[in-house]
Amino acid sequence: MIVTVIYGGKSGEHEISLISAAAVSRNIDKKNTVQLIAITKDGRWFLQPQSEFERIKADPKASFKIIEDDSQEVSVIPGGGSKRTFRVGDKVIASDVIFPVLHGPFGEDGTIQGLFEMVDVPYVGCTTLGSAITMDKEKTKVALEQAGIPVVPGICVRRSDLATANGYDKILEKAEKELGFPLFVKPCAAGSSDGATLAKDLQHLNGAIMEAFLWDDKILIEKAVNAREIECSVTGNPTVDDGSVAAEKLTAYGPGEIAPKHDFYDYDAKYNDPDGADLLIPAKLPEERLEEVRSLAKKAFAALDLAGLSRVDFFIDKDTDKLYLNEINTMPGFTQISMFPKMCGAFGLDFTSLTNLLIDEAIARFKKTRNLQTSR
Repeated sequence: MIVTVIYGGKSGEHEISLISAAAVSRNIDKKNTVQLIAITKDGRWFLQPQSEFERIKADPKASFKIIEDDSQEVSVIPGGGSKRTFRVGDKVIASDVIFPVLHGPFGEDGTIQGLFEMVDVPYVGCTTLGSAITMDKEKTKVALEQAGIPVVPGICVRRSDLATANGYDKILEKAEKELGFPLFVKPCAAGSSDGATLAKDLQHLNGAIMEAFLWDDKILIEKAVNAREIECSVTGNPTVDDGSVAAEKLTAYGPGEIAPKHDFYDYDAKYNDPDGADLLIPAKLPEERLEEVRSLAKKAFAALDLAGLSRVDFFIDKDTDKLYLNEINTMPGFTQISMFPKMCGAFGLDFTSLTNLLIDEAIARFKKTRNLQTSR
């Protein structure tokens, strides 16, 4: 089977994708042929030489580099399917399944998933709709509240709300009155804590809002919970699971706990500082609380029609012991310190078994959806 790993991309998480994709590629079962396509920061696609795969296989700490050879620039063939998926020059390139290890906008937001649907090829991870909803933190909160799942109190602010000084003053007043300081400000559709800031007073709030609007046209201002950060890995496809495909079974692994050593679990703590946080697997919680987290993670996964994989992140308020679902990541990190593969591994699913399961789910989902009627 030809597994095409796609990585890089135009988002602020480009460099993390290079690390995650290298880890995924190393752990794809050797019975498969791994094919690499890298996307540059300006959005160009390049087929990578086999030597790049051999290089990262030989060095477990290496991350991918993008080799931009104009003769290897890739175009996508709509309707090409697995036999005619890509074109490189005059050559047609096949792919049995695509494993997109792309984080953030243009990779985790439904855009590239829609492209794969148009190409008519199986791909790992959530569908176009599931990816799009979970990328938008405000829409995720609305959907979760509708499903009866507790979320952190907050308000959504659109760029148009800042059109007048009076409108802006009302937003600041509402945030202070309804939520109180400290506050957390973040873009609605960015990842890895890009543009996220902890605001301890009104002066900090102004700066935090401006920073978040550099990343998105819609932002969230949320109550800063004095929280324990709990995460849970989920796999499966509850929308279509009928017991015929093991990979479709809705399964939760964990939860684990992040104990940040920074003000919060920011980009630096996640990826740059190897001592930025302690990772506790399982989380130090009573068994009944662990099961509550697993149940809520699976409930959210099913409510949003997710498929393949997601990391579901929770807060436990240290002051009230209340549990909140914070956000859902449909293509979580796969770096050496990332929680998703660590939790799966700690609960019996090693990395290679994990990639096998995700590929099996992708192919099974593709076959089932292609049996649906699309015209008369």
